[in-house]
Amino acid sequence: MGTRRTPLPGVGTQYDFTTEAGQHISVVVHNDGRRFLGFYRADDPDTCEASVPLTPDEATALAHLIDQAPIDAIRTDGLDLVTEHIPVNSRSPYVGRLLGDTRARTRTGASIVAVLRRTSVHPSPGPDFRLAVGDTLVAVGTREGVDALSAIVAGG
Repeated sequence: MGTRRTPLPGVGTQYDFTTEAGQHISVVVHNDGRRFLGFYRADDPDTCEASVPLTPDEATALAHLIDQAPIDAIRTDGLDLVTEHIPVNSRSPYVGRLLGDTRARTRTGASIVAVLRRTSVHPSPGPDFRLAVGDTLVAVGTREGVDALSAIVAGG
C-alpha cells in the first residue's frame, strides 16, 4: 500500500493510492473544491478505466460513508461519550450564520469543540464564529446529543 501527492499547478493536487491488492485509485482535488475519483488498470497504471466527478458535498458524504466515525466513541467512567465530525453542507440553514445561532449546547447538550476548515483549524470556537460551506464541526456529547446536533446542522 502506498500513496503519492502530486501538485497540479493551476488545477489543484492529485493523490494517488495503491491498495494492498495493487488497485490504483487517484483523487484529484481542484482548487475550487471539486474532486474526481479515478480508477486505473492494474496492468497499466496510466490507463484510467473510470472517472467520477464529485462536488464538495458529495465528497464529504462519500468520506462519511467510508468512515462514518473518524473518531471512535470513547467511554468515560461508565458513561458513553462520543466525538464526531459533522459536515456543514450547502443545504445547512447555518451557512453564513454564527455558531451561536445553532444553540447547540442548549438544544442538544453536545459541545462543538473545534471547526475544521479546508485551510485551517479553529479550536474552541466562540458563538461569534461564522460557519461556511465545507466546514466540519467536531462535536462531543452523548450519542443522542451528537445525532440531534447533526440533524440541526443538516436542517432537520
